Amino acid sequence: MSDAQTATRALRSLDLTDLTDNCTDQAIDALCKKALDPHGPVAAVCVWPQFVKRSQENLRGSPVRIATVVNFPAGGEDVSRVTDDTQEALSDGANEIDLVLPYEALRRGDVAVAAEMVEAVRDLVDQGRLLKVILETGELKDPKLIAQASRLAIDAGADFIKTSTGKTPVSATPEAAEIMLEAIKASGKPVGLKPSGGIRTVADAKIYLDLADRIMGFGWATPQTFRIGASSVYDALIAAIEGRAGTTAAGTY
Repeated sequence: MSDAQTATRALRSLDLTDLTDNCTDQAIDALCKKALDPHGPVAAVCVWPQFVKRSQENLRGSPVRIATVVNFPAGGEDVSRVTDDTQEALSDGANEIDLVLPYEALRRGDVAVAAEMVEAVRDLVDQGRLLKVILETGELKDPKLIAQASRLAIDAGADFIKTSTGKTPVSATPEAAEIMLEAIKASGKPVGLKPSGGIRTVADAKIYLDLADRIMGFGWATPQTFRIGASSVYDALIAAIEGRAGTTAAGTY
């Protein structure tokens, strides 16, 4: 597959992200404009909850979905606060909720707390809306813990499992993605994968697409089952599609 073909696949599965601490209305307007690029559109934009309504105004009438984050980035354990935040985001128009798993609870062996959080949010995310559970694999580190977190999220009703918040020293890695894909395959459930954080080049995107093709079969990785969470890979994907030399990635995610 050529770089242009890989880039087209990646672009259409992109969750174009702005979770910078200093995000502005103007930045959201620019993000939504990129999301509607003729080479795409991308699958979704992923924004802070306070920008869901503005994103909805920008994207009205388009197929681009609006994702937002809850329990982000720390992965706390206050279920009622997180369900309140989720309900508010859904009321504002979010189509997808990216929930950070209480990964510290899981690390200390408190599986029940982590499962309760996912199940409580799952109960709210209905009517064709998606729940993506962020495992924070760079903090879990241990392959056995990553596998356990994957199974827990899938069993509790996740539509996608996602590697990372992009706010920790280690974000997506192929090793973690492989463990997650194996858990998805073993479950037999229609669950997707979202590698996120640190994906900046067409070659980076290709690593994850190739993993999905190898483990799940070619054709599995569509926007319904595969997303790339990134801000900085967009320009490189567009350059590859247009046959230009790769541009330097800008952005932190």
